[in-house]
Amino acid sequence: MSLSEQQAASLAAETVVVAAGRPPRERDQPVNAPIVLSSTYFGVGALADGDRGYGRYSNPTWDPFEEALGQLEGSELPGLLYASGLAAVSSALSLIPAGGVLVMPTLCYSGSLVMAAELAQKGFIELRTVDIADTEAVEEALSPSGPAGRAAAMLWLESPTNPMLSIADIPALTAAAHAAGAIVVTDNTFSTPLVQQPLGLGSDVVLHSVTKYLAGHSDVVLGALVTSNPDIRSALLHHRTIHGGIAGPFESWLALRGLRTLALRIERSQATAMVLAERIAAHPRIESLRFPGLPTDPGHERAKAQMKGFGSIVCFQVAPVGGMSGADAADAVVRAMKLWLPATSLGGVESLIERRRRHAAEPSDVPENLVRLSVGIENVEDLWADLKQALDALGG
Repeated sequence: MSLSEQQAASLAAETVVVAAGRPPRERDQPVNAPIVLSSTYFGVGALADGDRGYGRYSNPTWDPFEEALGQLEGSELPGLLYASGLAAVSSALSLIPAGGVLVMPTLCYSGSLVMAAELAQKGFIELRTVDIADTEAVEEALSPSGPAGRAAAMLWLESPTNPMLSIADIPALTAAAHAAGAIVVTDNTFSTPLVQQPLGLGSDVVLHSVTKYLAGHSDVVLGALVTSNPDIRSALLHHRTIHGGIAGPFESWLALRGLRTLALRIERSQATAMVLAERIAAHPRIESLRFPGLPTDPGHERAKAQMKGFGSIVCFQVAPVGGMSGADAADAVVRAMKLWLPATSLGGVESLIERRRRHAAEPSDVPENLVRLSVGIENVEDLWADLKQALDALGG
């Protein structure tokens, strides 16, 4: 491929995101990696290390994206692509030994929580949930407790969390987890490696829903894991191969194409999110707002210390008005949008809005009137005008 680890380390992330994963610089080679549609590969005799062999083991179209993501996250090892973010979650959770303790945020991506809860209900793991912004509470959850006196085997982090945007003290928590003998998995979907690099903050594994910012166009479903530990990567690769959660070549190619514009999209959407957060917070129909970029946000100082920006997700709670509950008022705001798209997911070029508790799997601790915004790359004044007219229409 195009960049060595040493070369990537000497370049800005905004350059690596464009330059990594290119074909060799040889005469008549394509500039972009092609799509390879093959389920099997020529081979004679026993398979050797590095042989592709079969499409469930490897595909040349995965390689460029995996190389680029690994370099962006600061790893010397390529990442691993999966069929979906939840396929990557499943692979990461497979690192927990039978009966091991998992410490996970009380409020984080609902799919991760549901999967962990189902494993716990079947007796495969013990699940302890905790407010991830409360460092002392997390440290206590990592410690030996219960009849068996077991310490945690894995700490699962999200920062910022989905959807409440809480900020974890990642360096402190990874140090505490390692002291307890646990490995740390950090879901970096909201931040992307351009905003935060959890491996450099002590995490062992980084998870992405590639569907979101990395691919960036709401047209693929993929996941990914990155680690700097060869043994962990080998275990994850084995799980992907045996359980079959592999990425399709066409989706992988689309994801790499989307990755090329990540720096531009993140720069634009973060700047717009900051402006919108300031204006939304001042609107009389808003009960509360979370955005780590605002100095008044409880996670602001932590975010400044460990992030290179503040992301482009904004969450707010709509106040009850005119006999409507907060949830009804939030639904009314979503229905009144003309430019913002009422849809789930996030991280695409288009701006999305939704009331999170409309999903049955969303944790009950998420407020009924919470609205999550995924800020896209449209003109900031157009986005604000649409938000303002929807909020103003509530009256009161």
